[in-house]
Amino acid sequence: MPSVLITGGNRGLGFEFAKQYAADGWRVYPACRDPNNASDLRRLAETKEGLVEVLPLDVTDLASVRSAAAKLEGRPVDLLLNSAGIGGPPRQTVGAIDYGAWARVLDVNTMGPTRVTEAFTDNVARSNRKLIVTITSGMGSIADNTSGGSIAYRSSKAAVNMVMRSLAIDLAPRGISCVLVNPGWVRTDMGGTGATLAPAESVAALRRLIETLGPAQSGKFFHYDGREYAW
Repeated sequence: MPSVLITGGNRGLGFEFAKQYAADGWRVYPACRDPNNASDLRRLAETKEGLVEVLPLDVTDLASVRSAAAKLEGRPVDLLLNSAGIGGPPRQTVGAIDYGAWARVLDVNTMGPTRVTEAFTDNVARSNRKLIVTITSGMGSIADNTSGGSIAYRSSKAAVNMVMRSLAIDLAPRGISCVLVNPGWVRTDMGGTGATLAPAESVAALRRLIETLGPAQSGKFFHYDGREYAW
């Protein structure tokens, strides 16, 4: 039975990934900061008892990340999905930059996936797929930035792109592939109601893409529809 660990598994894309993988019979480890208040996730775990195990995990807290990893010690994780992320405050442009908020966005979006990847590397290395996928954004593409603004969010995603590119090289000797994916503009709390894609559409497309990923794609950045994205 393949297994997937999903950060930010209580809402948005993370929760949709958890639902879809559980429906297909995967062993699912959705992780979130406060499982007691994640009612939808708790219902999913009850419905899919034996398949879904919810983990308390705060990607900004190294002790929390290591505690979650200790709960899964020795268990293989075929797919590690770094999905947790925040948008930060709006209007992050020259003259209106909140440096404290920027640091928070970097902590969640850049250092968070790095902490999680480091903590669960051994689990991924034990698996058959040996795949780490990090949800990034087209707004993290330097080549695609033609509108400016959103400095905190853009820089956090550009930085996580570089981290995962490096980890793809560092972890290659262990057979682990690291890939970055842009989910598109999705109707989540972050994407807003005017976004073009429903979570179910984006995740279904991303899952089709994920099935094709391996060592040949490691260190690359893809759009949800399979097109390689410009750095």
